[in-house]
Amino acid sequence: MDASELEARITRLEDLEAIKQLKALYCEICDDNHNPDRIVTIFTEDGIWEGKGIGTASGHAEIRALFQGFQSMMSFSQHMTMNPRIEVHGDTANGTWYFFGPFTFRENNQAKWQAARYFEDYAKVDGQWKIKHLRIRGPGMSANYETGWAREG
Repeated sequence: MDASELEARITRLEDLEAIKQLKALYCEICDDNHNPDRIVTIFTEDGIWEGKGIGTASGHAEIRALFQGFQSMMSFSQHMTMNPRIEVHGDTANGTWYFFGPFTFRENNQAKWQAARYFEDYAKVDGQWKIKHLRIRGPGMSANYETGWAREG
C-alpha cells in the first residue's frame, strides 16, 4: 500500500467518525429542549429536515421554527440512534440510522415510545460535515408508555 492509498483510507475513517459525531450532536441538541439556535449550526444553509407525518422544513429559518414548535410540544426526549450505515463519496455522504426513544408530550403529560429510521445526506462544508437532508421514515412506531406497542390478544 502506498502513501496515497493509506491517506485515502485514513481520510475515509476520519470522515465516518466525524459523521457519527455529527449524529450524536444532533441527538444532544434534540435532547437539549430541541434547541432551535443550536440545531441550525449542524445543517447546511439549504438543509432540509423532513419527517413523515410531521412536516418539512427547508433552510435555517424554517428548521429553527420547526424546533421552536417541538419545544412547545415536548417537555422531554431522549434520542438514541444506532446501527449506522454510512457511505462516503468525497465531500458528500449518505447514511441510515435506527432511532428509539422515550418522549413526554406536554398535552396531557403523555409519555410515549417512538421508533423510526433516519435516512440522511451529508455535505462537507469548509472541512466540517453538516446535515444536508434528514428524512425520518418508517417502519416506525409511536406507542403510549403505559400500554406499550404490542397488542394483547
